[in-house]
Amino acid sequence: MQNKQLLDIAKEFGSPVYVYDASKIETQYKRLTSAFKKVKHLKVNYAVKALSNISVLKLMLKLGAGLDTVSIQEVQLGLKAGFKPEQIIFTPNGVSLEEIEIAAKLGVQINIDNLSILEQFGTNHPKTPVCIRINPHVMAGGNTNISVGHIDSKFGISIHQIPHILRIVENTKMNINGIHMHTGSDILDIDVFLYASEILFETAKQFKNLEFIDFGSGFKVPYSTGDIETNIEELGEKLSARFNEFCKSYGKQLTLAFEPGKFLVSESGQFLVKVNAVKQTTSTVFAQIDSGFNHLIRPMLYGSKHEIKNLSNPKGKERFYSIVGYICETDTFANNRRINEINEGDILTFKNAGAYCFSMSSNYNSRYRPAEVLVYKDKAHLIRKRETFEDLITNQIEITL
Repeated sequence: MQNKQLLDIAKEFGSPVYVYDASKIETQYKRLTSAFKKVKHLKVNYAVKALSNISVLKLMLKLGAGLDTVSIQEVQLGLKAGFKPEQIIFTPNGVSLEEIEIAAKLGVQINIDNLSILEQFGTNHPKTPVCIRINPHVMAGGNTNISVGHIDSKFGISIHQIPHILRIVENTKMNINGIHMHTGSDILDIDVFLYASEILFETAKQFKNLEFIDFGSGFKVPYSTGDIETNIEELGEKLSARFNEFCKSYGKQLTLAFEPGKFLVSESGQFLVKVNAVKQTTSTVFAQIDSGFNHLIRPMLYGSKHEIKNLSNPKGKERFYSIVGYICETDTFANNRRINEINEGDILTFKNAGAYCFSMSSNYNSRYRPAEVLVYKDKAHLIRKRETFEDLITNQIEITL
């Protein structure tokens, strides 16, 4: 998307606004499937939590993806978008047995990561196919909040508890059709990922009726020009060879599954904001924008560094600015960042705003959540309206005092 198109979108739909480029999503999907073209059966399940707009889900369906869901609401969104139940895997954490049973009744693939729930579900529904999420005790991820495979993680069943799993399976006669792991997000070292995969292969040998092995995701995407990223092509070459080798020894052609979220949508998204004021203090020049961490929490929560460009003055002299929001507490997007000269009224864009931006947004400070726009075949389509005051109070009930 070029500057002019983005500026036109900001003018037409107002700011702040999330903008997604469908062509970039398609490019990333094809890049992943191409990297694993030597695998006979590949399944890419898009992680809905990254960006759950129903129009984006429909685009994923059109591309040929399945869905990875973590809540019954995401399952329902997937079904509404047109996915068949068998195209959806349900991988919750810490939910009730009742929620898992609702998902099973809808016909989606169940993925369980708790021994107690596994035993209860297997006892009640021994014929329902179940995938088991394993914790490989391999630390991966760019931040402790997104590293989920380490020994203290709440996710998955420890590899040291495999005997317990086998006992439950034997006692309940349940049907285990998949093995799954997820080590964390922003994986850089593919050797660490491959090491964790070997643990998963060893675990898979213990189960005789598998249909697929799910290797999770967490591939790192670049956040600026020249930034490091997961070498998906090298990973594809190495893991495909090892997977095909395993299938031969297993005696059955299995499906290799992934559940990418950020990898597919992060780079497709840009978040457009307007500069309300430029404020000079004794040591800092602040660019104060019409948004806050209620719309883009990742810099405050994860320390993520989104590239910021001045769309209104792309050739202006670079100066140092701290970009801050309008939330009534510390609300910083960037400190002393070199950006083309900023004036009040300028439109800035935050890159890599496709994943975990709108989906983690809120109404903090009673602010409205922005609109979402999908650029599909070079045409901008409004896919979510900007909220209004009526949206803020729609579920509130006023009582007489």
